[in-house]
Amino acid sequence: MKTKIIGALAAVGLAAPAWAADDVTLQLKWVTQAQFAGYYVALENGYYEEADLDVTIKPGGPDIAPTQVIAGGGADVTVEWMPAALAAREKGLPLVNIAQPFKSSGMMLTCWKDAGIETPDDLKNRTLGVWFFGNEFPFMSWMSSMGISTDGKSENGVEVLKQGFNVDPLLQRQADCISTMTYNEYWQVIDAGVSPDDLVTFKYEDQGVATLEDGLYVLEDRLDDPAFVDKMQRFVDASMKGWKWAEENPEEAAMIVLDYDETGAQTETHQKRMMGEVAKLTAGSNGALDPADFERTVQTLLAGGSDPVITADPGDGAWTHAVSDVLN
Repeated sequence: MKTKIIGALAAVGLAAPAWAADDVTLQLKWVTQAQFAGYYVALENGYYEEADLDVTIKPGGPDIAPTQVIAGGGADVTVEWMPAALAAREKGLPLVNIAQPFKSSGMMLTCWKDAGIETPDDLKNRTLGVWFFGNEFPFMSWMSSMGISTDGKSENGVEVLKQGFNVDPLLQRQADCISTMTYNEYWQVIDAGVSPDDLVTFKYEDQGVATLEDGLYVLEDRLDDPAFVDKMQRFVDASMKGWKWAEENPEEAAMIVLDYDETGAQTETHQKRMMGEVAKLTAGSNGALDPADFERTVQTLLAGGSDPVITADPGDGAWTHAVSDVLN
């Protein structure tokens, strides 16, 4: 419907002012959902338009790697988790964090209580579902920090089950625990009829191995262009207006997300619940990366034993306040 409305306005010459807005293409890490509500709110509420920006939001999916999209020129800026971004940077893709809307991590391991799991030490000799495509890095760092091998079940090791982006391995008892986000997969388990009392969860934040998620990244050489920096400043500022509006109006924000979901796969109940949880993660951020959070993430990733996520501290070149300074 939104496309039809825009087309109708264009037909009568009301679509745009005399000057052309600056184009920005944003690549999301996953599908259209409340995890990205701030960007859809900024688009719907006209914050991007007020910033003289014409923003295109490209949903992600199971076969879409944001780092590859931006490397190939398919986006100006991408939403990515810092572990994947830093790993890509070390391998030669010069990604730079320009803003960090998410202050806290929503990642956790969700386990069957009747499997006898009460503490992280009980994870040994278990089968654990883990997301890959760059999402495995925080998990691997956590296991390494506890001295737990990921080469198979043993007294001091776990079997890693390559988990799809669903909760079937837990429901079908293929795994004792699976990867979940506080705002998404955990609630899929509950919606499947499982009582919270039958589950044990380990939040990465509580385990001291949380790493930064859902930051905004660009290619480093583009920051040499003052016009691009100016465009990103306007984009981040408008996006954070969207995020703060979403925090204060979670139900309305969820409905905006549903409006932009072209797949029809999302439900009102799930998106409203997701937005409520996501608001807890964006709370406390004005969009600027906290250097202390960056250092914590780096140290967690370096603590990977014989198989660290990154092998060297990426240094301050991996992030910049040149864009987010406009927020301070």
